[in-house]
Amino acid sequence: MSVFSYQNHCRKLPAMAGIGLRQPHYDDFFSQQPKVGWVEVHPENYFDIHSPPAEWLLKIRQQYPLSLHGVGLSLGSTDPLSEEHLAKLAELIAIYEPALISEHLCWTSQQGIYFQDLLPLPQNSEVITHLVQRIGQVQDYLKRPIAIENVSSYIQVPGGEMTEWEFLLSTAKQAGCLILLDINNIYVNAQNHGCSAKTFIDAIPADWVAEIHLAGHTSVTLESETILVDTHGDVVCDEVWELYRYAIAKYGPKPTLIEWDTDLPSLNCLVGEANKAQYILDNAYDCAS
Repeated sequence: MSVFSYQNHCRKLPAMAGIGLRQPHYDDFFSQQPKVGWVEVHPENYFDIHSPPAEWLLKIRQQYPLSLHGVGLSLGSTDPLSEEHLAKLAELIAIYEPALISEHLCWTSQQGIYFQDLLPLPQNSEVITHLVQRIGQVQDYLKRPIAIENVSSYIQVPGGEMTEWEFLLSTAKQAGCLILLDINNIYVNAQNHGCSAKTFIDAIPADWVAEIHLAGHTSVTLESETILVDTHGDVVCDEVWELYRYAIAKYGPKPTLIEWDTDLPSLNCLVGEANKAQYILDNAYDCAS
């Protein structure tokens, strides 16, 4: 297995705010050409390289740096990695030359059945060993490092022997990959499980963070218990903005994405959220003071 590091990866996203692009925004995005630093898409939506969305994305790629954020590799599953999926992903990389490839630190399939969710893993050394081998396969196939993202969870998964941040960082270090740090997921899990969001951020060294995600969530009450659900369907809340300022004060400016996947707003609203993140990035020194 090859070992990769951020330092030997020649392409980088700009340390600016970007947005996740979804099909309903295509026309407005192309006509308005908003002032955002970069864009991110789910590669699975572009596996048909001859489809209209794929042709549209090629035009956008000529003007904006691109990140591919996968949802279908199922890194934590015991199913064999899909060579068809990897081949299509490699084809997209050759065409679009993205600055970053990322996936979720979770599992989404079992015995060939894919679930429509990003399911958390037991946080222990045995699972890390499994993940390191799988991430190594992906990186060897793609011939480049990927970034792994921390996911939200709503129950404490049995079999854990370490904190979520120890699990994330140890996996990244052993696999030689990068980290995509989702600040909203950190906040959601801190509220759901009673842990410290700032302790999570403090535990991740700046050099390992290749990208940051910001998103909205929803409060849901089940049998008199209230939990936060990572819906990506609302504006970023004040508490997550506060955590983001804390993270930027620690890490310095990092490529930051606004994710919005459900109940899509207007493109102007999405860009407005990116502008808030950009203001914080532009004033990173003030965040640290």
